Amino acid sequence: MRNYPEDIAGVGDERLVGRTALVTGSTSGIGKEAALSLGRLGAHVIVHGRDGEAGSAVVDEIEAGVNEGTAEFVAADFAELEEVSALADATRHAAGDDGLDLLLNNAGGYFRDARLTDLGVEYTFHVNHLAPYQLTAELLDDLTDDARVVTTSSEAHRGDRIDLDAVESVDDFSSWGAYQRSKLANAQFAAELARRLRASDREVTSNSFHPGAIPGSGFLRDLPGPLSRVARALGRLPFATTPAEGAATAVYLAVADDVADATGRYFADCREKKPSTEAQDPRAQRRLWERSAELLGIDEPLAALAADEI
Repeated sequence: MRNYPEDIAGVGDERLVGRTALVTGSTSGIGKEAALSLGRLGAHVIVHGRDGEAGSAVVDEIEAGVNEGTAEFVAADFAELEEVSALADATRHAAGDDGLDLLLNNAGGYFRDARLTDLGVEYTFHVNHLAPYQLTAELLDDLTDDARVVTTSSEAHRGDRIDLDAVESVDDFSSWGAYQRSKLANAQFAAELARRLRASDREVTSNSFHPGAIPGSGFLRDLPGPLSRVARALGRLPFATTPAEGAATAVYLAVADDVADATGRYFADCREKKPSTEAQDPRAQRRLWERSAELLGIDEPLAALAADEI
């Protein structure tokens, strides 16, 4: 019998009929498992990715289920500002007047090559952090009163600091360092979003999580040589994390009653866990928030709340 994420998370009896969820990066890996899980619980799921054929397959699987889940696919390249905005527009249209209930910022990856996006920002940082920042900013007014924002971070965030000047250069590029930086940004972003939402008296929650090292997701194939060999070995072990297990914490944060009021926190294995000291630094969180808006060339989201004491 298959272990579904909702069962691992202990929320298999919950029902999400009438609720709308956007799961970015949901044509494969943990994003796909999270999308299928929310569909089985009855949500209308907006599936996102770049591969239309893979996206259609996820939609078909959701709609073939015995529950009331429905789905649609929206393609968007997260390195392109216009495509992220188009995804926000499509989500707004799909959610309608009822609004968006669940936003799972999951899309991202590990990229070996040193390159800048058209914005002049290092590719990993743009795709893994700036794109979800932009998407969330554009959907803030569409989130329901009790919406939940869940952002996929990683334990890889530990041991790093973000040099906000370095993200506009690929000098001395390290693929692993770039990935670490982006995952730290995910944790800081989720925490700062939570702070600003609280300051605005909104009940929307924002949390981040570590999904585990998941050989089956395909991500670890792209690690540097020695690490990828370790990953392949781990994938043959019985305790290796599966995509479904990796998605369980995302589903838990999106659905579980016992975290309905939790916000600004970091989780792993469906339990709260302390992130790194740097991830918890409110000044670093605020600097990242402000600089991200500058890099994107947009107005700072929830800027009126930035004057609150840290």
